[in-house]
Amino acid sequence: MTVEQNVLQQHSQKHQQTLLNQLREVTGTTDVQLLQQALQVSNGDLAEAVAFLTEKNAKVPQQDEATYYQTAQITNDRYISVGSQADTNVIDLTGDDKDDLQRAIALSLEESNRAFRETGITDEEQAISRVLEASIAENKASLKRTHTEVWSDSPNPHDRKRQENCPVGLKNVGNTCWFSAVIQSLFNLLEFQRLVLNYSPPARMQDLPRIQKEHRNLPFMQELRHLFSLLVGSKRKYVDPSRAVEILKDAFKSSESQQQDVSEFTHKLLDWLEDAFQIKAEEDREGEKPKNPMVDLFYGRFLAVGVLEGKKFENTEMFGQYPLQVNGFKDLHECLEAAMIEGEIESLHSAENSAKSGQEHWFTKLPPVLTFELSRFEFNQTLGRPEKIHNKLEFPSMLYMDRYMDRNRDITRIKREEIRRLKEHLTVLQQRLERYLSYGSGPKRFPLADVLQYAMEFASSKPVCTSPVEDINTTAPPAGTTAHLPPSASTGEQPDTYVPAEGSSSGPQAQQHQRVSIHKPFTQSRVPPDLPMHPAPRHITEEELRVLEGCLHRWRSEVENDTRDLQASISRIHRTIELMYSDKSMMQVPYRLHAVLVHEGQANAGHYWAYIFDPHQQRWMKYNDISVTKSSWEELVRDSFGGYRNASAYCLMYIDDKKPFLIEEEFDKETGQMLSGLDKLPPDLKEYVEADNKLFEREMKEWDALQARKLQQEKLALAAASVAAQPMCTEPCPPDNTAPQHDPEYMEQQSPTGDSKHLQEDTERAISKAAAEHDEKSPEALLNTAMKVEYTRLLRFAQEDTPPERDYRLQHVIVYLVHNQAPKKIVERTLLMQFADRNLGFDERCKSIMKVARAKLELIEPDEVNMEEYEMWHQDYRKFRDTTVLLLIGLELFLKKSYVEALMYLIYAYQYNKELLAKGPYRGHDEELITHYRRECLLKLNEHAAVLFETGEEIEVNAGLSIMNELVVACIPLLLVDEMEEKDMVAVEDMRNRWCSYLGQEMEPNLQEKLTDFLPKLLDCSTEIKSFHDPPKLPSYSTLELCERYGQVMTSLTLNRTPADGR
Repeated sequence: MTVEQNVLQQHSQKHQQTLLNQLREVTGTTDVQLLQQALQVSNGDLAEAVAFLTEKNAKVPQQDEATYYQTAQITNDRYISVGSQADTNVIDLTGDDKDDLQRAIALSLEESNRAFRETGITDEEQAISRVLEASIAENKASLKRTHTEVWSDSPNPHDRKRQENCPVGLKNVGNTCWFSAVIQSLFNLLEFQRLVLNYSPPARMQDLPRIQKEHRNLPFMQELRHLFSLLVGSKRKYVDPSRAVEILKDAFKSSESQQQDVSEFTHKLLDWLEDAFQIKAEEDREGEKPKNPMVDLFYGRFLAVGVLEGKKFENTEMFGQYPLQVNGFKDLHECLEAAMIEGEIESLHSAENSAKSGQEHWFTKLPPVLTFELSRFEFNQTLGRPEKIHNKLEFPSMLYMDRYMDRNRDITRIKREEIRRLKEHLTVLQQRLERYLSYGSGPKRFPLADVLQYAMEFASSKPVCTSPVEDINTTAPPAGTTAHLPPSASTGEQPDTYVPAEGSSSGPQAQQHQRVSIHKPFTQSRVPPDLPMHPAPRHITEEELRVLEGCLHRWRSEVENDTRDLQASISRIHRTIELMYSDKSMMQVPYRLHAVLVHEGQANAGHYWAYIFDPHQQRWMKYNDISVTKSSWEELVRDSFGGYRNASAYCLMYIDDKKPFLIEEEFDKETGQMLSGLDKLPPDLKEYVEADNKLFEREMKEWDALQARKLQQEKLALAAASVAAQPMCTEPCPPDNTAPQHDPEYMEQQSPTGDSKHLQEDTERAISKAAAEHDEKSPEALLNTAMKVEYTRLLRFAQEDTPPERDYRLQHVIVYLVHNQAPKKIVERTLLMQFADRNLGFDERCKSIMKVARAKLELIEPDEVNMEEYEMWHQDYRKFRDTTVLLLIGLELFLKKSYVEALMYLIYAYQYNKELLAKGPYRGHDEELITHYRRECLLKLNEHAAVLFETGEEIEVNAGLSIMNELVVACIPLLLVDEMEEKDMVAVEDMRNRWCSYLGQEMEPNLQEKLTDFLPKLLDCSTEIKSFHDPPKLPSYSTLELCERYGQVMTSLTLNRTPADGR
């Protein structure tokens, strides 16, 4: 057979498989043989095939069942599907509207078939083309976005620099999180990584048939090598996979877009890689049967053993990804057991002829990489759309496959029969236990032991009156009157005593309670002691009570013992079932969990990421697009088992634990040293990565040079401003050889206004007080005393416990320094700078003190005060004031319900504050306060955008989606980055659920299209922090104005705060 004939045959086989998949999805029929029969009968006509299967579903003819169990051989058996996803929701075509539905299905399939005949492109290929084209289009669009938008990379290349030995991430270039999750999982299989990196294209590439070039497998393979080489040796934190994605996009032409499915993409990816390796294998082994490493790595075989009315059959089939149903099962083994057995299997190992039929699957060869596809989507016929199954499904980190192997067929059948028998016994015991725990014949059931206890309590109670209403009638007034009420009933006053009315019950109990408080139903939470807690029998003798109590005690003990025995027996059976396969003979085929691909969202939209085990560091890593972080088994369980945050595992990748070459590093043959980084790459890829690293290094150098120029320009501008601000002197001034003192702007201004005036007044007040207390009039003595006076005043402020609206740190930098335990030398120099202010020159005394202070500053040696540390403390204080301004403006706008304007102020207030708090708990403001209002602002914007979307008007809908895309979606990563903040996580879920709820509602097609395009962005779980290039420009506030406005807004928050604020 020529290469061209082989290729054409493979293409025909793939077309046949596509038709089988379409029939399976439409009709719900999962049996390959029946589907093949339908295609054979209809000569490939899909409409007739659907009609044929519909007829069989409606009539269920017994004479055709043999076809189902007689497994036919097909040429390319690796495409045979096992346990398809569609069998969870078989579409009913037997109703009254069967003909209309049948015609619609046939028309749809005929269009797909016609498209294939005209273009040679299958529906599966078109689906992949749509999402790839959308990804590339969005990526190109992102390059055209202006710098004010938030979807660009950080402009600082140092933020994008890879940390030493940290894995490299993949950039999401638009709905391509599925690509990242799959590629990272495969890349971390070191054997697969080596195969890709060391792949060399065929020498006769130009002579290959045209159909191979149309599929672009070889160019994609080359681009995948480039991508893998960057993941190995790049100096970037993450790399852009656009070129690899674009190769895929060019392979198939289409104009529509949709979120791609991980299992479909993985299947197609391995298919392309297999074709690429097959071409190379055929070239390398001319005349011999080629060996394809992709098949050896990812494909296995199983034996289908079936029986029909006593007639047995066996057939071997190949499989790649093994599909498993999730719905109705609690763990992976239950899914596997169900997938391995179809129908009644008793006659499979019975000598008697039986009408029962069924088939079993037994693995004869497992691949080194065993991939399970978890079917978590089903079609909801009522809503007319697919839905995701959020059920919890557990899976182990170590999976033993012995029980599913053909060589263990006999012992597994014995154990399965034993488990079946135990489960039947377990069902009986559970039913018996349920009768004890839910006793009764009515709608409400109670534990029988409790019922007996209640009966015992009733029998033991003593009656307080002969009638249940007698004591109430004698102490309460007739309805509608107040004549006999005690004073408190009408006036609200509490009487000191309450004497029972005449005729009320008397006796020992009544005599003991001379002072009885009145029961107040709205202010008293418990029933007063004079009222009986339970009803009581009126007529019972001591003998009757004694006999009854004895019986009830004995019966309750018997019931409790029976319950404990049943529970113990149930626990023992559960334990026996769990340990059924725990003997060493059934633990010889271990598979270790390598990767878990997680999907969060709904059936129509969502986000993918992967958990991948690092065997060398012995820990789990989370690969979420550009973000690669350390993780844990606990986090994996939370996100992958299901039932939490709409996230669950969609694909499980296990590797043979007895084949360490899959994850072993490569060693140099000469030196014996482990290869790492660029040393792992062949020469051509090493040159490629080095060139890319040089480009990145040049980008960082250019950035550093640009920042240095900006810093120099700022220094020159400050110096020029300082010179321009110096007062003109008409008289000759003595030369000043002292170095200029650059004071912080909040400590010295060029005019005696604002902060400087406030600071000057404090300083002069300290000087005056020092002069009044000090007899010696020398400037140095006055300076020392004045500094002590001022420091004592500020220290008192620092030690005072004040409410949030009166934060003394805003009034003076010294208070901030003392709060944060700054070094003593820093505090002393800061205080000395206050008294060295040139504005202290209005009288001779202040002027002389200022000169002494400036002289003392000059005498301070460089080793006495670390000026870099000094500047750092004052920079932190400047950032603290900026944070305060951002916070107060954001809160003011929030209180005015200007949420769009408030958001950016609150976002930057949180970011600045977080940087400060990282240095100390008192460096910034209350993080919970800022977090709360940032979260509330996003929730308000989300609600407003949803209301606009619900109007259905084009302008309002676009405005709502604009708010979501530009503000809410851009800020969601800021809430997700710290997963310890549970309220933020809940808020994100609330926002996502609000928009996901629209999926089941009827709406105009244009709205549905906008929603489908928007949801993937909202459901993207990446914690990539988008860069906000321009923070809001802050107004200049004096200290007094800042303190006053901050106090006002904090007071307003206190007055407006409600329990719903969650604070």
